Amino acid sequence: MQYETVIGLEIHVQLATRSKAFCADDASFGGPPNTHTSAISLAHPGTLPRLNKKAVEYAVRLGLALGCDIARRSTFDRKNYFYADLPKGFQTTQQNNPICVNGRLTVHGARFTAHEEKPSTVNREPCTVRLHHIHLEEDAGKSLHAQDPFDSLIDLNRAGVPLLEIVTEPDLRSAEEVASFMTEIRRLVRWLGISDGNMEEGSLRCDVNVSVRKTGAEKLGQRCEIKNVNSMRFARRAIEFEVKRQIWILEKGGKIEQETRGFDADSGETYSLREKEEAHDYRYFSEPDLPPVVISGSFLEKIKSEMPRLPQALEQEFQTKYGLPAQDAEQLTQEREVADFFLQLTTNNQQLTTNNRMISNLIINKLLPWSASTGTPLSECPVSPAAWLEFLNLIENGQVSASTAYQRLFPVLLENPDRPPTLLATEMNLLQNADSDFLEKLAEEVLARFPEKVAEYRKGKKGLIGFFMGELMKASKGKAEPKAATRLLEEKLK
Repeated sequence: MQYETVIGLEIHVQLATRSKAFCADDASFGGPPNTHTSAISLAHPGTLPRLNKKAVEYAVRLGLALGCDIARRSTFDRKNYFYADLPKGFQTTQQNNPICVNGRLTVHGARFTAHEEKPSTVNREPCTVRLHHIHLEEDAGKSLHAQDPFDSLIDLNRAGVPLLEIVTEPDLRSAEEVASFMTEIRRLVRWLGISDGNMEEGSLRCDVNVSVRKTGAEKLGQRCEIKNVNSMRFARRAIEFEVKRQIWILEKGGKIEQETRGFDADSGETYSLREKEEAHDYRYFSEPDLPPVVISGSFLEKIKSEMPRLPQALEQEFQTKYGLPAQDAEQLTQEREVADFFLQLTTNNQQLTTNNRMISNLIINKLLPWSASTGTPLSECPVSPAAWLEFLNLIENGQVSASTAYQRLFPVLLENPDRPPTLLATEMNLLQNADSDFLEKLAEEVLARFPEKVAEYRKGKKGLIGFFMGELMKASKGKAEPKAATRLLEEKLK
């Protein structure tokens, strides 16, 4: 029997505000345990919350980017539960009137039936995932169970840090689609500057709701929630195991119990944590200490006017307008500063002849590795866009070979950013010679030394042109301009 996987996500995005959601405590990651706290985040009696305006702005930014309807009036609620890392005994969240509703995001992923371990046919058509809502809330602290053999330790630095929770409809059908969706969300929040999206630091976490149903059935199966999946790889493994587990139970005639499960990265298996709570278990009620959030028209218009062009739109434009292959366009739009750098170079290139693919290759294959190894953002690259274009023109015009330019001229240019690339190439004796008299003399010498090879070439062994070029380049000590030399050899070999 064939089954279909049905997945919905709850993605928690930790916002990159300087202070916490409802107080002025430092919201940055790290620091000694329990040092980013105050009477408010420790829930001392008599303390009152005050909403972080920047968190509201970030929520609206993400909502606009995802095509959501922005609620002009939203409210906060108390979600009541007891846990050691939740000092207040409740979490301030938005259960009834979230700040953003609806919306959608289109991703590419594999869609196939759940029984297939290695699908023979994979549908990579765009998958549009509907969003139910996005709401603002605060994070809890962190319980540390492995650092002491007898006690659990509590670090409340994270308590009160602002979060956005993105809740999708159950529109995803495979682990690959989930990974694609999470990757796209991470790219988007980084692009907008609202979160660093670092899953290893907990800035992006995901609860995965998984169910299976018979292929073609309309009714959803009973779902299980896998909590706090904190990497793309773990999300894939957790989903793949959970799908197999649920199918195994159904095939044996059993019933899927609605529950919350964890994921053990060592075993690759999910395990039961507790029965899944319903909304009434949390005894939600309106937060009496916070007024409604009212978004004015002027506030909304200001945020709209400051929105950057979004990565998916630029990725498409890089292919259609600039002629880049899909893989290059995707790489260049992973980070906003990289896309901006490419656009800066192409803008400066209007009066020159450097093709856009060469610009893309320079950024992807040389500048990004340099940026990563030195820790220098591309925006702080000491070499000007005009100088990089001059560097590329030396290659395209045949004045310097590509290998020589990247191996020898590239590092020297980075060390001497104020000196023109052409001048550096001249001083380093890197310029190739396209002078016809110089090349003709070399060509005649090479052909005279290998009359047998010349005869073989003229009988149809055209691959020997590479041999002749190699000999000519040796004779010129690498100074012959390859295109001109090749044309001259072919002419003389007719």
